[in-house]
Amino acid sequence: MTALLLTVSIWAAFALSARALGASTLLPADAALLRFGVPPALLAVALWRRRRALAAVRPGPAVKIVCGAGVPFFLAAMYGGSLTSASFVGAIVPGMVPLFVSALVVARGGRLPRGAQAAGLALIALGVVALVWRYAVPFDSDVMVGSGTLLVASGLWALYTVGLREVNLDPVGSIGLLCVPSFAVVAALVALGVLPSGLARAAAGDVVLFLVVQGLGVGLCAGLLYAFAIRRLGAERSSVVGSLSPVAVVLLAVPLLDERPTAAVLVGVPLITAGVVLANRRPRPARTDRDPEVSPDA
Repeated sequence: MTALLLTVSIWAAFALSARALGASTLLPADAALLRFGVPPALLAVALWRRRRALAAVRPGPAVKIVCGAGVPFFLAAMYGGSLTSASFVGAIVPGMVPLFVSALVVARGGRLPRGAQAAGLALIALGVVALVWRYAVPFDSDVMVGSGTLLVASGLWALYTVGLREVNLDPVGSIGLLCVPSFAVVAALVALGVLPSGLARAAAGDVVLFLVVQGLGVGLCAGLLYAFAIRRLGAERSSVVGSLSPVAVVLLAVPLLDERPTAAVLVGVPLITAGVVLANRRPRPARTDRDPEVSPDA
């Protein structure tokens, strides 16, 4: 839980940086290079020692991890944030992950959410609807397209969350599996001119800020902490607790980005938070006197 709460704080910084990117001298490809390039550089020796374990990962889980938190997710989150606000990034991306994870679990033959968990997931969905409703009538194309792109990013992150449970890697190996191919893809797209880059001309302050937030924070620290939490708590519980980050984003966006919470944010974020609390309540398993007491995750 401590690892997950620290991850939530770093995710809040990610949401703020997604919005701040548009006002910086960096382009999305530059932020991606920092995000995916710093962790492998710092962990090169450790990743080399894990090369056999990385090579043994099955293609299916590897694709979920690389697509779910790699270049497609990063560009979707950055683009969606440029069209909306930090509050939207912090609410929609992590807020909808529990719904997507539950859908993936059900699609694989798991049970449907029931009771408090189902009610919590419904409140999360209602909170997201409250966020975007005022931009649907009258229709604001930028915000609606941005919100849709953030939903795509949230669905991709759910794939990443599930994929982490399907690989037999420690947190360092999980970071390597995500960052090495992602950095290679971004570098190739920049070299081919598909993605423009202004890293050579960017202001030093912007480079340092995104290196710390994206490379060290999101790429290294959050990667280690979230992978650790997934292995200990499970994908569903981790995704639900992780969606507490909208509150942190709204509070931090006021002093850091001068964003004033709108009525939609003031309604939607509390609904998401209430949904998180309900969805994270798990009933104790029924047992008889002859049954050993086990944890809900046993």
